[in-house]
Amino acid sequence: MIAQAAALIVAYVIGSFPTAYLVGKANGVDLRTVGSGNLGATNVFRTLGWTWGLLVYVVDGLKGALPVMWLPGVIGLATGWPWGVAFGLLAILGHVRPVFLLGQGGGKGVATASGVFIALAPIPALCAIVSFVIVVAMTRYVSLGSLVGAVVLPVALLVQAGEITPLVLVSVVVGTFVFWTHRENIGRLRRGEERRVGRSASSTAAGGRS
Repeated sequence: MIAQAAALIVAYVIGSFPTAYLVGKANGVDLRTVGSGNLGATNVFRTLGWTWGLLVYVVDGLKGALPVMWLPGVIGLATGWPWGVAFGLLAILGHVRPVFLLGQGGGKGVATASGVFIALAPIPALCAIVSFVIVVAMTRYVSLGSLVGAVVLPVALLVQAGEITPLVLVSVVVGTFVFWTHRENIGRLRRGEERRVGRSASSTAAGGRS
């Protein structure tokens, strides 16, 4: 059990890697003090451009995929349920509450969760990602795309499995968590105050966090 416990800690530490924070610092910006103040790919995109935003999204996705795919083999465990799932959940927690930033100022978990489920269930995860892309392309609301993707994922997993499996239940929990991290965005969407991708900060109510 010592090896398993150590691997869980490693998964959390990998998830805690502060990608957006380091990219911001490399560009002379503390992303916690500009734009939405969120250390996620969307704020990087708005503040530093799509190239840096895409880099952060990919790295944050790898933070979720690598613990799921790599750690079970290192300690001689089977991938998938339950250990691969456990490592993935710890990576998501690390992204949202990174130890390197003293548990504060992380992202909202969407990119890392995408990586986790790409490793666990590629086709349902791709369905969720495609739905995210379609919604963002149609509405330019990244938060709405994230919420739709969080709903599509468990539905796609259920359709693929044909029954309620432990992974379907995990995806519901993760989706609920995504809704919780986006609770402020949901309020702004209801009020029509949410910022759209490509719209300058001055064109929308100040302080909109995404």
